[in-house]
Amino acid sequence: MSTVDLDEHLAAIQAGDPVAFGRWVAAAEPVLRETLRSFATVVDTEAVLQEALLRVWQVAPRFVPDGRANGLFRLSVRITRNLAVSERRRTGREIPDADPEPTVTVRLVPHDPHLRRRIDECHDALPAKPKEALTARLASGGTLPDEVLAERLSMRVNTFLQNITRGRQLLERCLEEHGVDLALEIGASR
Repeated sequence: MSTVDLDEHLAAIQAGDPVAFGRWVAAAEPVLRETLRSFATVVDTEAVLQEALLRVWQVAPRFVPDGRANGLFRLSVRITRNLAVSERRRTGREIPDADPEPTVTVRLVPHDPHLRRRIDECHDALPAKPKEALTARLASGGTLPDEVLAERLSMRVNTFLQNITRGRQLLERCLEEHGVDLALEIGASR
């Protein structure tokens, strides 16, 4: 993956070109399968992979590259691993010993300016510490580990992660209270 930037297919994929997406999948799929290896004994990795690829196709039109190579691929790794974790939780099986989750930068920009404004308003309304933690993670663009971000904010890693979780929950609740259907906006089933 280091010598080829699969984002060369991104414009065509965002335009709805299934052939370009097929080329992208052909290059990305072997690595995505490898990211699921540690889950092979606890989930149906083929089903997870197929669902992940479907979700990538659905969110690709709204994906905004961060300027680094393989942005859509990095997003697909995050989607794939998150689906595997969700499926593992659904089945109640033990978490496998997994490789650390790769750092992925994802910036989805809503097409609707009213939605963008609502997201900003809900983010601004967060309590100080969760807002600070979420802002730091977003500002890092996924390039810094949580340990570094926590240290910069003078938080313990566990406290930082708790603030991230609380911030996400509060942000989600605020958006839902304002009539935003997150599953519809993200293009994924919850």
